[in-house]
Amino acid sequence: MKIIKYSISVILLSLLLFACGSSPIKTAAKDKEEPVVIANDSLEYEIIIIDVGFNYFLNAIAQPKGFYSQKYLENRNRVWVTTWNIRVQNPSRFNPNIYENIIDYQPSINYGYEVNYKLFNYFLFAQKKYKMSLGGGFRTNRIN
Repeated sequence: MKIIKYSISVILLSLLLFACGSSPIKTAAKDKEEPVVIANDSLEYEIIIIDVGFNYFLNAIAQPKGFYSQKYLENRNRVWVTTWNIRVQNPSRFNPNIYENIIDYQPSINYGYEVNYKLFNYFLFAQKKYKMSLGGGFRTNRIN
């Protein structure tokens, strides 16, 4: 099975050293947070997100499933994955502790709603948490 291990913060200590301040997104249980797995077994596609606060964001802050259409999520993800991958390839310009791994997201593949929903929400979360913009005209300040 093709597995893409995707961890924004491999070591919690690295994240804490990088953040060095209060996070704009409050977390419920900072000590032990389960990673979020984004997977489509039939496509043998998997992303594992280890980023403190994302689990809470996905369950308490993100819009519920069904709020966005799959087409909308795919369009956003195409733009944001492209920007993300460019930043991964330029570690001297962009923080390699944030942009660690390439995301193999191919527009011709139907990953399904679940994969697109979680990936989209991770990008929203990351833009807010790390105070960045991945482009595409979506304003992350809409997040509570």
